[in-house]
Amino acid sequence: MEYRFTQENFETEVLKSDVPVLVDFYADWCGPCKMMMPVVEKLAETYEGKAKVGKINSDEESAIAAKYNIMSIPSFLVFKNGEVVNSGMGAMSPDALAKLLDAAL
Repeated sequence: MEYRFTQENFETEVLKSDVPVLVDFYADWCGPCKMMMPVVEKLAETYEGKAKVGKINSDEESAIAAKYNIMSIPSFLVFKNGEVVNSGMGAMSPDALAKLLDAAL
């Protein structure tokens, strides 16, 4: 299941999660973000039960994007125990994105 993270649920779903969390910072107008959507959705299915995979609309949730210095999108952050443990930026291959998350498992 692909999660949708917001200001309201970010602390509970991401920072206090008992499993690693991959967060995709995206925007609706972003071409590379649209290209990554099926990759992120597939990753969410693959890691179901082992990790959370979800998205944050950086336009709608600009405070979270600013807190983590998101300067370009798509940007991917992997959280574990409330801390960023890995990151990636731009369009990535499915394997490269999976490796970001695998490192936190």
